[in-house]
Amino acid sequence: MTLTRYSTQILALALASASMNAALAQSHEGHTAPAAGSASQPALTTMDSMDGGTASTAGSIDHGAMNHAGMNDGMDMGGMDMGSSSTAPADARDPHGYSNGYTLNTGPYAQKDTSALMMSDMHSFGSFLIDRLEHVHTRDGNSIAYDTQGWIGNSYDKFYIKAEGDIEQGRVGDSRTELLWSHAITPYWDSQLGLRVDVGSNRPGRNWLAFGVQGLAPYWFEVEATGYVGEQGRTALRVAAEYEVLLTQRWILQPRVEANLYGKEDSELGIGRGLSSAAYGVRLRYEFSRQLAPYVGIERSQNFGRTATYVRGAGGNAGETRLVAGVRVLF
Repeated sequence: MTLTRYSTQILALALASASMNAALAQSHEGHTAPAAGSASQPALTTMDSMDGGTASTAGSIDHGAMNHAGMNDGMDMGGMDMGSSSTAPADARDPHGYSNGYTLNTGPYAQKDTSALMMSDMHSFGSFLIDRLEHVHTRDGNSIAYDTQGWIGNSYDKFYIKAEGDIEQGRVGDSRTELLWSHAITPYWDSQLGLRVDVGSNRPGRNWLAFGVQGLAPYWFEVEATGYVGEQGRTALRVAAEYEVLLTQRWILQPRVEANLYGKEDSELGIGRGLSSAAYGVRLRYEFSRQLAPYVGIERSQNFGRTATYVRGAGGNAGETRLVAGVRVLF
């Protein structure tokens, strides 16, 4: 019985295999492989029809007999839009039509008194800086010194007022006041033009025409250079530079140097020709805020040439060291 059962299973497997082979043979019936060289025959026939020629062999084509120049003669490109039109499409949207009907002078946001929108560099603004308001101590006594400047204008044109001087025993000693028009000539430099007035106790005043530049030099040096032309052919030059060393975000060390030169001797004021005086020093300030910063410092002042002779003749010292303590205020 066992042998009969195994024989029946083997017979069933053989019949199934024969059925599958018959189905595969029927699905590919009529499919024959192309003859050798037949793949190139249609191409040769097509190429021959271009010029009426025939190929010499199945693997050789005579390209010299082909008319390549006429291959594109049947293509009509005249109706194609190549995007070279110089006019906007008829359905192009108005570039000014995105405000939903609102304009500068109409609608709920109308600016009735403004004919045009103001850009950020068109607004007028101002500032006032008390750069130095300090108590000065020397071996000859004490005094108060000040150096201030304020301006109002826009990004390109400003009106400046600068004042510098000292107060001794309740009276103004030497004082310099300048009224200047400042115009931006580069992103970091302004040209300045205006007037300078010098006054002081028990001394004659002097008036000057002022012109110069003020700005930020490379490596963040703040520089002022101003020339002056006065009465009776007097000329002068003042140069000042300072630099801020940020020790921390609040502690700032500020070296500063200043020099004054004159083109003509002025015996009434005790000023000699050439390099008249210079001052250099350093101040350390602590900024409670950008608007308020107390400081302490030390400065050396020195007179030169005929100016030093005038000072000694009046019983003074040609050079002195000053200890200073003051406050810097920005409005």
